[in-house]
Amino acid sequence: MTVIAVFATPPREGLVGAELAATSPLTEAEAAEFYAATLKDAFLAAERSGGDLLVNYRPDDLVPEQFHGERSAEAEVRALVADALGDTSDVRFEVQVGSTFDARAGNTVTHLLREEGVQSVAVVRGNAPFLTRTAIDSAAMKLRTNEVVLAPSTEGRVYYAGFTDPVDFDGAFAAPEVETLADRADDVDHSLEYVPMQPVVETGDDLLTFLPLLESRITAERIVPKHTATFVRDVGLRVAVDDGKPTVVRD
Repeated sequence: MTVIAVFATPPREGLVGAELAATSPLTEAEAAEFYAATLKDAFLAAERSGGDLLVNYRPDDLVPEQFHGERSAEAEVRALVADALGDTSDVRFEVQVGSTFDARAGNTVTHLLREEGVQSVAVVRGNAPFLTRTAIDSAAMKLRTNEVVLAPSTEGRVYYAGFTDPVDFDGAFAAPEVETLADRADDVDHSLEYVPMQPVVETGDDLLTFLPLLESRITAERIVPKHTATFVRDVGLRVAVDDGKPTVVRD
């Protein structure tokens, strides 16, 4: 069984989604709400999968002082999980340990595999709204016969990285992530497999990929990430084409 480690930062204005706000019609507050919505959809996908959800949250001492809130980081993340799932009694919460994302991911994966003896661990940032239960379970199947499974996204990024044995995580998520992680797997002779590409949403350009796909799936009455889809509809985000150039606008 795969442990799905969703790495969560408290969804505070300016702390998360700053690049999205700077490159799209969203305000910083709305970009933080968008991040919260995608995280909730990630929690749902992991909870509905055959894996075990681990919420790996960023504690207050890893949050810059200017972004400290009235509630603790743990309380904010727990409230987000409760809003997504209702019952959180089966959800494991752990603090992130490490000064960089590479270190935090590596510490989590290595500890679970070597100290707790779990079969496989997946690193998920929660920024890919189309991460589904099916994708998670498909990756878990591939992890039965491969040491590393990656889910690529645009611009060389990954939205899921699964491991049955650690790699050298120092700088392992350096851009382009999918290439760097593949190199690290190859360095230790690990076999590598993939699951289908999906968009992540970190910038306004990412919305140009995500929004038409979301609207297409809504039209086709296919499964969509409900929290993210609700947010998009509430704020009126869409892609308009002017003189052949697509642009993210809001109604």
